[in-house]
Amino acid sequence: MKRDHWQARIARLDPETEFVEIYRIMSGHEFPWDMTQSLGLALYRTYAVPSIGELLAATGEFERRTHKRYADTGLILDAVLEHGFASATGRAGIRRMNQMHGAYAISNDDMRYVLSTFVVIPMRWMDRFGWRAMTEAERVASANYYRELGRHMNIRDSPDTYQEFAAHLDAYEREHFAYSPGGLAVSDATLALLVGFYPRPLRPLLRRATLALLDAPLRDAFRYADPGAVTRVLTVAGMRARARVERHLPPRRRAVHVRELREFAIYPEGYDVDALGTFPSCGHRPTARLGGREQPDGRP
Repeated sequence: MKRDHWQARIARLDPETEFVEIYRIMSGHEFPWDMTQSLGLALYRTYAVPSIGELLAATGEFERRTHKRYADTGLILDAVLEHGFASATGRAGIRRMNQMHGAYAISNDDMRYVLSTFVVIPMRWMDRFGWRAMTEAERVASANYYRELGRHMNIRDSPDTYQEFAAHLDAYEREHFAYSPGGLAVSDATLALLVGFYPRPLRPLLRRATLALLDAPLRDAFRYADPGAVTRVLTVAGMRARARVERHLPPRRRAVHVRELREFAIYPEGYDVDALGTFPSCGHRPTARLGGREQPDGRP
């Protein structure tokens, strides 16, 4: 397989109708690490909107069960992507998201903003740190994928194109980014979790490097100090060096799934998508082993 194998495959697909397959290739074959990191950053940005940060803090989930909340979010989203919107597993993931969100008075504006982060932030991450540039087909497919997810989540008036998603995100952040105690608490808990995956002596350095990846409006919303120009330069240089190395690696023959990554592999006996996440009205359900896996689009 040539290094551009999957890029050539994407070029043969129609991003208007085959956006799920394109997004699967992007996430599982071309950019699995980058997509995981950038989607985590996308979710993290939402804490800087006080109505979102305060709500997440009020649930207590991000502070009491930070790793479970982080992992469950990734596993639910991955279940939809891996199996497809029409599959039983995909429908279970969407149902779980809708049940969790439906337990709270979340505005459509906030939901639409969160959806916008999932479209825009990975593309901007790739522009800075990806091993190759994003193609227009990938931008279109990403926007269409999340528009479809938003439709299943009953999010109204989603933007139509990547450019419209980007404009909406920027305008929403200019208007709504602000400090809130809840947003800071959730941010601190998330940063502690992320650096906690690494040996203790490295954690202070990694926390500074993580802050160096945040833009000034986002840091300001949490009242974090600027990590300094030297830290920013070294962090960006390290990320770009990683991209240069990956550019020369062979293509991935087998897709990488979120459930296989150590940060998300918290259920050694398996799990049931219906049991992931939170159950505000009835407490937490025990996890159960996930039975025979479906193929994408629900095939047994």
